[in-house]
Amino acid sequence: MDIEAFSGAIVKLLKMAVTQLPPDVENALKEAKENENEPAKTQITAILENVKLANREKPICQDTGIQTFFVKMGIDFPFKKIVREGIIEGVRRATKEIPLRPNAIDVFSSKNSGDNTGKHVPFIHWEIVDGSSCEITALPKGGGSENMSTLRMLKPGEGLEGVKKFVIEWMVQAAGNPCPPTVVGVGIGGGADIAMKLAKQAILRPVGERSKDVEVAKMEEELMEEINKTGIGPMGLGGKTTVLDVHVEVAHRHPASLPVGIVVQCWADRRAKMIIDERGEIVWSMK
Repeated sequence: MDIEAFSGAIVKLLKMAVTQLPPDVENALKEAKENENEPAKTQITAILENVKLANREKPICQDTGIQTFFVKMGIDFPFKKIVREGIIEGVRRATKEIPLRPNAIDVFSSKNSGDNTGKHVPFIHWEIVDGSSCEITALPKGGGSENMSTLRMLKPGEGLEGVKKFVIEWMVQAAGNPCPPTVVGVGIGGGADIAMKLAKQAILRPVGERSKDVEVAKMEEELMEEINKTGIGPMGLGGKTTVLDVHVEVAHRHPASLPVGIVVQCWADRRAKMIIDERGEIVWSMK
């Protein structure tokens, strides 16, 4: 596999991610529609129609985000040298070929790079794992939902009840801004940076999939129930479905700290994955 083939695979991955909604998300939206009254039912009907139109290979949302990738690199993967440049070149190509909206803005000049690349962009999260394959997950995420991200360094004495209180209050404050019904990622513990990374990783989990940790899974269900009780509803216009799911990831913490990171994903919970084996053959997935 050379860099041209690799970047072409990234183009295909991004096209899947921005034009197709994962089945778990679409099914959750359909279920929410059946459980809603007006005007929430009309809002979700419009969302599902938008998803159907996107099947014509046009982006589900015009805001295709700053491209973010999660890479699990096998230590024996034979194409390690081309992964980083292949992803960057793939983003450049995808911007023109799909197309994607150019979203990479220089902080000082406010100039748009025009191809979704720049300093630290696209964002690539690396994890070295055993094996000879490479798993790459694309996470398109728009600015409206990203602006609802937050971090708070709670006092350890506030405990898990304090964590839940903070998450619920923050989602009430977010209201309709992140285009609900949303998927909420919560990262608890570690340090400030770790909590935020865990929160973003949490939204990669399929809707409806609970944590394998029983205590964490219980917290996810409690948060989902309480946030939906707020009645904010689809697009903030009222209803039973403010969140499609809440996913929580945890890390051990310092005795003096209780960091809590929150990352909110809009109803267009877009993601796509490819797994490349040592022969360069690819398996695609929307899970």
